[in-house]
Amino acid sequence: MIQLNIQDESSRLKAVVLGDASSNGPAPTIDKAYDPKSKEHILAGTYPTNENMLLEMEAFKQVLEKHDVKVYRPETLENYNQIFSRDIAFVIDDCIVLSNILPEREREIEAIQYILDKVDEENIIIPPEEVHVEGGDVMVWNEFLFVGTYTGLDYPDYKTARTNEHAVKFLEKTFPNKIVKSFELRKSNENARENALHLDCCFQPLGKDLAILHPNGFLVEEEYQWLHDYFGAGNVFIIDKEEMYHMNSNIFSIAPDVVVSERNFTRLNAWMRSKGITVEEIPYAEIAKQEGLLRCSTLPLYREPKTI
Repeated sequence: MIQLNIQDESSRLKAVVLGDASSNGPAPTIDKAYDPKSKEHILAGTYPTNENMLLEMEAFKQVLEKHDVKVYRPETLENYNQIFSRDIAFVIDDCIVLSNILPEREREIEAIQYILDKVDEENIIIPPEEVHVEGGDVMVWNEFLFVGTYTGLDYPDYKTARTNEHAVKFLEKTFPNKIVKSFELRKSNENARENALHLDCCFQPLGKDLAILHPNGFLVEEEYQWLHDYFGAGNVFIIDKEEMYHMNSNIFSIAPDVVVSERNFTRLNAWMRSKGITVEEIPYAEIAKQEGLLRCSTLPLYREPKTI
Protein backbone atom coordinates (compact mmCIF):
# COMPACT_ATOMS: atom_id res chain seq x y z
CA MET A 1 0.00 0.00 0.00
CA ILE A 2 1.03 3.61 -0.55
CA GLN A 3 0.89 5.97 2.41
CA LEU A 4 -0.17 9.57 1.90
CA ASN A 5 0.88 12.57 3.97
CA ILE A 6 1.04 16.19 2.80
CA GLN A 7 0.76 18.88 5.46
CA ASP A 8 2.67 21.65 3.73
CA GLU A 9 4.64 22.52 0.60
CA SER A 10 8.17 22.06 1.89
CA SER A 11 8.64 19.28 4.46
CA ARG A 12 11.08 16.52 3.48
CA LEU A 13 9.68 14.76 0.42
CA LYS A 14 9.71 10.95 0.35
CA ALA A 15 7.39 10.01 -2.56
CA VAL A 16 6.14 11.86 -5.64
CA VAL A 17 4.52 11.27 -9.03
CA LEU A 18 6.62 12.99 -11.68
CA GLY A 19 4.94 13.59 -15.04
CA ASP A 20 6.02 11.89 -18.26
CA ALA A 21 7.22 13.37 -21.56
CA SER A 22 8.01 10.17 -23.43
CA SER A 23 5.11 10.31 -25.93
CA ASN A 24 3.76 13.85 -26.11
CA GLY A 25 3.00 13.61 -29.78
CA PRO A 26 3.26 16.49 -32.26
CA ALA A 27 2.74 20.13 -31.30
CA PRO A 28 -0.99 20.78 -30.83
CA THR A 29 -3.00 22.98 -33.15
CA ILE A 30 -4.07 26.39 -31.86
CA ASP A 31 -7.62 25.23 -31.07
CA LYS A 32 -6.20 22.43 -28.88
CA ALA A 33 -3.95 24.71 -26.78
CA TYR A 34 -4.86 24.79 -23.08
CA ASP A 35 -3.34 28.20 -22.31
CA PRO A 36 -2.08 31.44 -23.96
CA LYS A 37 1.63 30.66 -23.56
CA SER A 38 1.31 27.37 -25.44
CA LYS A 39 -0.62 29.25 -28.15
CA GLU A 40 2.19 31.79 -28.40
CA HIS A 41 4.81 29.10 -28.99
CA ILE A 42 2.63 27.11 -31.40
CA LEU A 43 2.23 30.25 -33.53
CA ALA A 44 5.95 31.08 -33.33
CA GLY A 45 7.03 27.53 -34.23
CA THR A 46 8.93 27.28 -30.92
CA TYR A 47 6.72 24.75 -29.15
CA PRO A 48 9.00 22.36 -27.22
CA THR A 49 10.03 19.06 -28.76
CA ASN A 50 9.57 15.68 -27.09
CA GLU A 51 13.33 15.21 -27.05
CA ASN A 52 14.01 18.45 -25.17
CA MET A 53 11.22 17.87 -22.66
CA LEU A 54 12.44 14.33 -21.99
CA LEU A 55 15.92 15.65 -21.21
CA GLU A 56 14.54 18.24 -18.79
CA MET A 57 12.29 15.77 -16.97
CA GLU A 58 15.17 13.30 -16.68
CA ALA A 59 17.29 16.02 -15.05
CA PHE A 60 14.46 16.63 -12.56
CA LYS A 61 14.15 12.90 -11.83
CA GLN A 62 17.88 12.61 -11.16
CA VAL A 63 17.76 15.43 -8.60
CA LEU A 64 14.77 13.87 -6.84
CA GLU A 65 16.48 10.49 -6.64
CA LYS A 66 19.72 12.10 -5.47
CA HIS A 67 17.72 13.26 -2.44
CA ASP A 68 16.27 9.77 -1.81
CA VAL A 69 12.79 10.51 -3.12
CA LYS A 70 10.74 7.58 -4.44
CA VAL A 71 9.67 8.65 -7.94
CA TYR A 72 6.53 7.19 -9.54
CA ARG A 73 5.67 7.89 -13.18
CA PRO A 74 2.31 7.73 -14.97
CA GLU A 75 1.82 4.86 -17.40
CA THR A 76 2.70 6.19 -20.85
CA LEU A 77 -0.22 7.07 -23.12
CA GLU A 78 0.77 7.36 -26.75
CA ASN A 79 0.70 10.89 -28.23
CA TYR A 80 -0.67 12.37 -25.00
CA ASN A 81 0.68 15.25 -22.91
CA GLN A 82 1.27 13.86 -19.40
CA ILE A 83 3.83 16.33 -18.08
CA PHE A 84 1.74 18.20 -15.55
CA SER A 85 0.75 15.58 -12.99
CA ARG A 86 -0.10 18.31 -10.44
CA ASP A 87 -3.27 19.10 -12.40
CA ILE A 88 -4.84 15.67 -12.17
CA ALA A 89 -4.86 15.10 -8.40
CA PHE A 90 -3.51 16.48 -5.13
CA VAL A 91 -2.95 15.22 -1.60
CA ILE A 92 -4.22 16.94 1.54
CA ASP A 93 -3.15 15.29 4.80
CA ASP A 94 -3.75 11.55 4.14
CA CYS A 95 -6.32 11.93 1.33
CA ILE A 96 -5.88 12.21 -2.42
CA VAL A 97 -8.42 14.36 -4.27
CA LEU A 98 -8.98 13.55 -7.95
CA SER A 99 -9.42 16.64 -10.07
CA ASN A 100 -12.34 17.30 -12.38
CA ILE A 101 -9.98 18.15 -15.18
CA LEU A 102 -10.55 19.44 -18.72
CA PRO A 103 -12.43 16.66 -20.57
CA GLU A 104 -9.66 16.24 -23.14
CA ARG A 105 -7.22 15.40 -20.33
CA GLU A 106 -9.26 12.79 -18.48
CA ARG A 107 -7.07 9.88 -19.59
CA GLU A 108 -4.21 11.31 -17.54
CA ILE A 109 -5.97 10.12 -14.38
CA GLU A 110 -6.28 6.61 -15.85
CA ALA A 111 -2.48 6.57 -16.20
CA ILE A 112 -2.00 6.78 -12.42
CA GLN A 113 -4.66 4.17 -11.62
CA TYR A 114 -1.96 1.69 -10.63
CA ILE A 115 -0.98 4.12 -7.86
CA LEU A 116 -4.56 4.75 -6.77
CA ASP A 117 -5.04 0.96 -6.53
CA LYS A 118 -2.45 0.98 -3.73
CA VAL A 119 -4.25 3.68 -1.72
CA ASP A 120 -7.00 2.85 0.78
CA GLU A 121 -10.32 3.52 -0.93
CA GLU A 122 -11.51 5.65 1.99
CA ASN A 123 -8.59 8.00 1.35
CA ILE A 124 -9.57 8.70 -2.28
CA ILE A 125 -11.90 11.69 -2.71
CA ILE A 126 -13.83 12.18 -5.95
CA PRO A 127 -15.52 15.60 -6.07
CA PRO A 128 -19.00 16.00 -7.59
CA GLU A 129 -19.24 17.07 -11.21
CA GLU A 130 -19.92 20.76 -10.54
CA VAL A 131 -16.64 21.07 -8.61
CA HIS A 132 -13.87 22.22 -10.96
CA VAL A 133 -10.46 22.02 -9.29
CA GLU A 134 -6.85 21.41 -10.28
CA GLY A 135 -3.86 20.81 -8.03
CA GLY A 136 -2.00 23.90 -9.19
CA ASP A 137 -4.65 25.96 -7.42
CA VAL A 138 -4.44 24.12 -4.08
CA MET A 139 -1.66 24.52 -1.52
CA VAL A 140 -1.52 22.91 1.91
CA TRP A 141 0.30 25.14 4.38
CA ASN A 142 -0.04 23.92 7.95
CA GLU A 143 -3.55 24.82 9.17
CA PHE A 144 -4.36 26.59 5.89
CA LEU A 145 -5.56 25.50 2.48
CA PHE A 146 -4.64 28.25 0.02
CA VAL A 147 -6.90 27.99 -3.04
CA GLY A 148 -6.70 29.95 -6.28
CA THR A 149 -10.06 30.49 -7.94
CA TYR A 150 -12.05 32.59 -10.37
CA THR A 151 -15.69 33.32 -9.54
CA GLY A 152 -16.65 35.87 -12.21
CA LEU A 153 -19.90 35.33 -14.13
CA ASP A 154 -17.75 34.92 -17.25
CA TYR A 155 -15.97 31.87 -15.74
CA PRO A 156 -17.16 29.60 -18.62
CA ASP A 157 -15.50 31.93 -21.14
CA TYR A 158 -12.02 31.31 -19.72
CA LYS A 159 -10.26 28.09 -20.63
CA THR A 160 -7.65 29.31 -18.15
CA ALA A 161 -10.13 29.31 -15.22
CA ARG A 162 -9.67 25.89 -13.65
CA THR A 163 -10.99 26.10 -10.08
CA ASN A 164 -14.46 27.45 -9.34
CA GLU A 165 -16.49 28.63 -6.37
CA HIS A 166 -17.98 25.14 -5.92
CA ALA A 167 -14.45 23.84 -5.34
CA VAL A 168 -13.78 26.32 -2.54
CA LYS A 169 -17.01 25.31 -0.76
CA PHE A 170 -16.30 21.61 -1.36
CA LEU A 171 -12.83 21.87 0.19
CA GLU A 172 -14.24 23.76 3.19
CA LYS A 173 -16.78 21.01 3.76
CA THR A 174 -14.41 18.09 3.08
CA PHE A 175 -11.54 19.39 5.22
CA PRO A 176 -13.22 21.12 8.19
CA ASN A 177 -9.93 21.02 10.11
CA LYS A 178 -8.38 23.43 7.58
CA ILE A 179 -8.80 27.18 7.20
CA VAL A 180 -9.58 27.66 3.50
CA LYS A 181 -8.28 30.98 2.14
CA SER A 182 -9.29 31.60 -1.47
CA PHE A 183 -7.71 34.08 -3.86
CA GLU A 184 -9.25 35.49 -7.05
CA LEU A 185 -6.75 35.11 -9.89
CA ARG A 186 -6.28 37.21 -13.01
CA LYS A 187 -7.29 35.29 -16.16
CA SER A 188 -6.61 35.76 -19.86
CA ASN A 189 -7.10 33.35 -22.74
CA GLU A 190 -4.76 35.33 -24.98
CA ASN A 191 -2.04 37.12 -22.95
CA ALA A 192 0.28 34.90 -20.91
CA ARG A 193 1.71 37.92 -19.08
CA GLU A 194 -1.76 38.75 -17.76
CA ASN A 195 -2.78 35.22 -16.89
CA ALA A 196 -2.29 33.36 -13.62
CA LEU A 197 -3.24 29.91 -14.85
CA HIS A 198 -3.04 28.53 -11.31
CA LEU A 199 -2.23 29.91 -7.88
CA ASP A 200 1.30 28.49 -8.16
CA CYS A 201 1.89 30.75 -11.17
CA CYS A 202 1.87 33.81 -8.89
CA PHE A 203 2.58 32.48 -5.39
CA GLN A 204 4.47 29.74 -3.62
CA PRO A 205 5.47 29.20 0.00
CA LEU A 206 8.87 27.65 0.66
CA GLY A 207 11.29 27.01 3.49
CA LYS A 208 9.56 27.36 6.85
CA ASP A 209 8.20 30.90 6.50
CA LEU A 210 9.17 32.24 3.06
CA ALA A 211 7.12 32.96 -0.06
CA ILE A 212 7.37 34.02 -3.70
CA LEU A 213 4.65 36.45 -4.84
CA HIS A 214 3.57 38.21 -8.04
CA PRO A 215 1.11 40.99 -7.13
CA ASN A 216 -0.51 41.31 -10.58
CA GLY A 217 -1.60 37.66 -10.51
CA PHE A 218 -4.23 38.56 -7.91
CA LEU A 219 -7.46 40.35 -8.83
CA VAL A 220 -8.23 41.56 -5.31
CA GLU A 221 -5.60 43.80 -3.70
CA GLU A 222 -6.71 42.90 -0.15
CA GLU A 223 -6.26 39.17 -0.83
CA TYR A 224 -2.72 39.72 -2.12
CA GLN A 225 -1.96 41.98 0.85
CA TRP A 226 -3.19 39.34 3.29
CA LEU A 227 -0.66 36.85 1.89
CA HIS A 228 2.11 39.44 1.90
CA ASP A 229 1.40 40.34 5.52
CA TYR A 230 1.04 36.70 6.60
CA PHE A 231 4.59 35.87 5.48
CA GLY A 232 6.03 39.34 6.22
CA ALA A 233 7.91 41.74 3.96
CA GLY A 234 11.35 40.39 4.89
CA ASN A 235 10.33 36.85 3.97
CA VAL A 236 8.70 37.58 0.61
CA PHE A 237 10.38 37.62 -2.80
CA ILE A 238 8.40 39.72 -5.29
CA ILE A 239 8.65 38.65 -8.93
CA ASP A 240 7.84 40.98 -11.80
CA LYS A 241 5.66 40.29 -14.83
CA GLU A 242 8.53 38.91 -16.93
CA GLU A 243 9.65 36.57 -14.13
CA MET A 244 6.07 35.40 -13.66
CA TYR A 245 5.86 34.73 -17.41
CA HIS A 246 8.93 32.49 -17.14
CA MET A 247 7.32 30.72 -14.14
CA ASN A 248 9.68 31.86 -11.35
CA SER A 249 7.12 31.02 -8.65
CA ASN A 250 6.72 27.47 -9.94
CA ILE A 251 9.77 25.93 -8.30
CA PHE A 252 9.63 22.79 -6.14
CA SER A 253 10.69 22.08 -2.56
CA ILE A 254 12.29 18.75 -1.66
CA ALA A 255 12.83 19.95 1.92
CA PRO A 256 12.69 23.27 3.82
CA ASP A 257 16.35 23.81 2.88
CA VAL A 258 16.42 22.15 -0.58
CA VAL A 259 14.65 23.56 -3.63
CA VAL A 260 14.73 22.57 -7.31
CA SER A 261 14.72 25.64 -9.57
CA GLU A 262 15.25 26.56 -13.20
CA ARG A 263 18.88 27.47 -13.87
CA ASN A 264 17.97 30.81 -15.52
CA PHE A 265 16.17 32.18 -12.43
CA THR A 266 19.33 33.98 -11.33
CA ARG A 267 17.74 36.67 -9.13
CA LEU A 268 15.42 34.24 -7.36
CA ASN A 269 18.08 31.55 -6.92
CA ALA A 270 20.48 34.05 -5.37
CA TRP A 271 17.78 35.19 -2.93
CA MET A 272 16.98 31.62 -1.89
CA ARG A 273 20.66 30.90 -1.29
CA SER A 274 20.86 34.06 0.84
CA LYS A 275 18.13 32.49 2.98
CA GLY A 276 20.21 29.33 3.55
CA ILE A 277 18.46 27.18 0.94
CA THR A 278 20.37 24.72 -1.25
CA VAL A 279 19.22 25.40 -4.83
CA GLU A 280 19.40 22.50 -7.26
CA GLU A 281 19.43 24.20 -10.68
CA ILE A 282 18.24 22.29 -13.73
CA PRO A 283 17.22 23.22 -17.30
CA TYR A 284 13.42 23.47 -17.55
CA ALA A 285 12.83 26.39 -19.91
CA GLU A 286 11.36 24.25 -22.69
CA ILE A 287 8.64 22.83 -20.47
CA ALA A 288 7.92 26.39 -19.26
CA LYS A 289 6.65 27.16 -22.77
CA GLN A 290 3.47 25.27 -21.83
CA GLU A 291 2.78 27.64 -18.91
CA GLY A 292 3.87 25.16 -16.26
CA LEU A 293 7.12 24.32 -14.55
CA LEU A 294 8.53 22.25 -11.69
CA ARG A 295 5.64 22.30 -9.21
CA CYS A 296 3.20 21.62 -12.05
CA SER A 297 5.17 18.50 -13.02
CA THR A 298 4.85 16.89 -9.60
CA LEU A 299 2.16 15.23 -7.51
CA PRO A 300 3.68 14.82 -4.03
CA LEU A 301 2.34 11.79 -2.17
CA TYR A 302 4.30 11.75 1.07
CA ARG A 303 6.28 14.32 3.02
CA GLU A 304 7.71 13.51 6.43
CA PRO A 305 5.38 14.56 9.26
CA LYS A 306 6.43 17.67 11.13
CA THR A 307 8.02 17.18 14.50
CA ILE A 308 6.71 19.45 17.24
